[in-house]
Amino acid sequence: MDRKKEKIARFGIFTKGFVYCLIGALTLTAAISTRGKKTGTGGVLSTIVEQPFGQILLGITAAGLLGYVFWKFYQAIADPEEKGNDLNGLFTRAGYASSGVFYGFLAFTALKMLFFAEEGSGEDNQSFVVSLLSKPHGQILVGIFAVAFLGKAGYQIYIAYSGIFKNRVQAAELDNRVERIIINSGYVGYTARGIVVGIISYLIFHAAFTANSKSAGGTKDAFNFIQNEFGLFVLAVLAVGLFAFGFFLLVKARYRTINI
Repeated sequence: MDRKKEKIARFGIFTKGFVYCLIGALTLTAAISTRGKKTGTGGVLSTIVEQPFGQILLGITAAGLLGYVFWKFYQAIADPEEKGNDLNGLFTRAGYASSGVFYGFLAFTALKMLFFAEEGSGEDNQSFVVSLLSKPHGQILVGIFAVAFLGKAGYQIYIAYSGIFKNRVQAAELDNRVERIIINSGYVGYTARGIVVGIISYLIFHAAFTANSKSAGGTKDAFNFIQNEFGLFVLAVLAVGLFAFGFFLLVKARYRTINI
């Protein structure tokens, strides 16, 4: 049974890496030519289903996302990595659970597209912000939502520059050159992801202050903001960074130690 859990976890991590590689590749193509399109995790699903054998590919992706959801909730509940029940441990495990919820919604979107031929709604935050703004103290609730994204962005940067991600890479005892490439991919990838999530946080904060849900958005909106404010070159750099993050996850799926 433990071996099955490990395979599910590795398949889930691999699928997440594949999704981020596709996001990076599509966005980089959009930055350097007119043939690509900026997209987020949800928009990737529509791209997958448009390919030859797209339904099969989407089904495999949905299964992988469900595997990732299982792994995140298993980490949060069973605590196989022994994060503990102190404040820091509970915060880390809550992060696992929140990641499981996000990718659970993404897996649900993939399944709807697969079985009901519905268009992917993307991972746009606008509908959720609309719901929050309609409630009492809605702007405060949206602000809290933005703080959660800001915390996630900060954690990505912390992972990059504290170097904590390197431990599992080094434990795999890879060739020095290969190890260096993977670690550099981790630095670049986590930094790029932190920046993009930070911009999403800014957009949600703006929605909270203006009570305008149209200001909020997901990864695609963050890319549009980057292009408008900083230009195509910066967009291309971040796209490469997200591709590097996906590559890092693909390697991580193969070599990281999975505690069950």
